[in-house]
Amino acid sequence: MPPIPPFHLAFPVNDLDAARAFYGGRLGCPEGRSSEQWVDFNFYGHQIVAHLAPEELGRTAANQVDGHAVPVRHFGVILDWEEWHAMAGRLRAAGTAFIIEPGIRFAGQVGEQATMFFLDPSGNALEFKAFKEPAMVFAK
Repeated sequence: MPPIPPFHLAFPVNDLDAARAFYGGRLGCPEGRSSEQWVDFNFYGHQIVAHLAPEELGRTAANQVDGHAVPVRHFGVILDWEEWHAMAGRLRAAGTAFIIEPGIRFAGQVGEQATMFFLDPSGNALEFKAFKEPAMVFAK
């Protein structure tokens, strides 16, 4: 399989300093370029850009998945199993308020995964997940 090219994701925030504290501090994403209107972060090798645009923020819909209300609009990263558990521990220790607590989804089924959902300070939903069997990421 060829290397995966990095993706680029731009999203709205209502406070760049809070975004820096969250993405740079809590999640440990190195900061890249910035201006008075936006800031780049290295999100596990991918470029995410927090744009100051409070008018773009708002409530998002949720779908029921395995008994949980999963925010439709969300982004995140797939970590390896051990790294996911370490991240869950760090986020819990930092007092992160989860919208879906760290846990196992689809237990015993194709696509079994560890997952957790939480919000950034602007209300953007993030999902961090891991697959016990990495080959199952796209399994049907």
